[in-house]
Amino acid sequence: MSTPSLHAAPPFTVETTVGQIVIDYPLLARVFERLGINYCCGGKRALTEACRAYGHEPAVVHAELIEAVTSATNTPGIDPNQLSLAQLADHIETTHHVYVKTELPRLVEMADRVARKHSWRDERLREVSETTTLLADEMFAHMAKEERILFPLVRELEAGVANDFHCGSIANPIRQMEEEHEFATRATARLGELTDGFQPDTNACNTHRALLAGLAEFATDLQRHVHKENNVLFPRALALAGRA
Repeated sequence: MSTPSLHAAPPFTVETTVGQIVIDYPLLARVFERLGINYCCGGKRALTEACRAYGHEPAVVHAELIEAVTSATNTPGIDPNQLSLAQLADHIETTHHVYVKTELPRLVEMADRVARKHSWRDERLREVSETTTLLADEMFAHMAKEERILFPLVRELEAGVANDFHCGSIANPIRQMEEEHEFATRATARLGELTDGFQPDTNACNTHRALLAGLAEFATDLQRHVHKENNVLFPRALALAGRA
């Protein structure tokens, strides 16, 4: 997805059909979903017509879509090595965990809908739906353990508020989290295999395209998420525990 210049013509106008917008920028499907605008069966409507049909001001929605395109490519990164352990745990919760909690239920619903409607032409869609549901269940349980057990331990360790810390007290939950990271990574890789690298075929409907774009984005976020924990947070916490 390319970033529109402040001085360049926008990548689409209010006269572009909502279906074409989602074809060109599949991740914008979530904006239409939030606004209740049908971009699949109603995809042939121009943005201005679709907005008015659903009670939205076309110029406002157009500006929001352009902002979403820009934000998706201009979001600044952070250097996890420059954060304290508590700051890094907070960052993971408020960015990656919030993203997963928002995005995975949407992907599960879309995967189920696409499988029910289109598995007749691609049997793999059933496994895509099943794997996405399993991944969501595992990720929600995984994040709950991090937020309730591991991350509080990390914060206490760094703050020095507990006197009974030893490496084993935090090594065991870290080992469990790493194993669960491996499961999520394998499940996401399997989704990539089942979808030809998250690439839609020529017959894919807009919901199918939005699903694949969402899964691809999730796979990218998962890599960053796991990197910050496996390669930064966990080794630093283990090192600190070894000195406690």
